[in-house]
Amino acid sequence: SGPWMCYPGYAFKVPALPSCRPLLRLQCNGSQVPEAVLRDCCQQLADISEWCRCGALYSMLDSMYKEHGVQEGQAGTGPFPSCRKEVVKLTAASITAVCRLPIVIDASGDGAYVCKGVATYPDA
Repeated sequence: SGPWMCYPGYAFKVPALPSCRPLLRLQCNGSQVPEAVLRDCCQQLADISEWCRCGALYSMLDSMYKEHGVQEGQAGTGPFPSCRKEVVKLTAASITAVCRLPIVIDASGDGAYVCKGVATYPDA
């Protein structure tokens, strides 16, 4: 296992984390997250290598914006109408910590719980 397995074109494909989408929307809007929603997202994220979890969250966020035809990180539109782009990014980056799932943050194998650089768009 290693970071190479997270890249497109390899046998391992990073999923779009459909179970984490409602969690991100609810958290970002300040709503209560039902236990089942949290459990489903955490289970889906747990099935992904700790090397790839942040990339999977990045891909999920990116696809959510693209599905709504929104420029990445554009505030007040798309899937997060009442959430500033900085809050969306921080919320997505913290999902691994909410789920208590470790991640690997660099090639040295150092671990953490909160993703760094999730969805860092040029205009962010």
